[in-house]
Amino acid sequence: MSAAHFRCFKPYGTLSQFVPEQRKRKPLLADLGSFPQGIMAIGRLDHDSEGLILLTTDGKMSHYVRSKNVEKEYYVEVDGLITKAAIQQLGQGVCITHKGQPHQTLPCQVKRLDSVPDLPDRGRKIRDARHGPTSWVSIVINEGKHRQVRKMTAAVGFATLRLVRVRVGHIQLGDMQVGEVLPLSNVDMQPFVGS
Repeated sequence: MSAAHFRCFKPYGTLSQFVPEQRKRKPLLADLGSFPQGIMAIGRLDHDSEGLILLTTDGKMSHYVRSKNVEKEYYVEVDGLITKAAIQQLGQGVCITHKGQPHQTLPCQVKRLDSVPDLPDRGRKIRDARHGPTSWVSIVINEGKHRQVRKMTAAVGFATLRLVRVRVGHIQLGDMQVGEVLPLSNVDMQPFVGS
């Protein structure tokens, strides 16, 4: 039987898993639709992050897409007007903590977005405009440590307010709506295999 693949717009507050945990009563990816047996999320997004998550029944595909061979792009709203120096620092790599140890992030692509990206409303207010300005950046990374992007922006003095993954490799979030799940064909996944 051939593998099944999907792209999904993970909502804010949803856990990137299919099996519930005891003591946690949060929504799961499983709540977004009816999925084949053996489905798994390729990588994770924290419960307070949103956006593109790929799902598959193919363990080898999951392993490959999570590797450093595949870019992941995030749109990040930060507290304050981010500076050129902070963007340069992020691009060169910064020191964050991972599993209690210092970790130097790999060099990555970072650019300030000139306008607010056209994304669906999060459903929960981020904060009031009276608290000062915010800015948006695009960050493209090839690794995925726990809460890495949030730790990166904090390391240069700009707290992350909203984090949306918009691309995994060649697959884009596009104009998907929050909670939407769309099937992907083996042809859609082929560039990952051929890389």
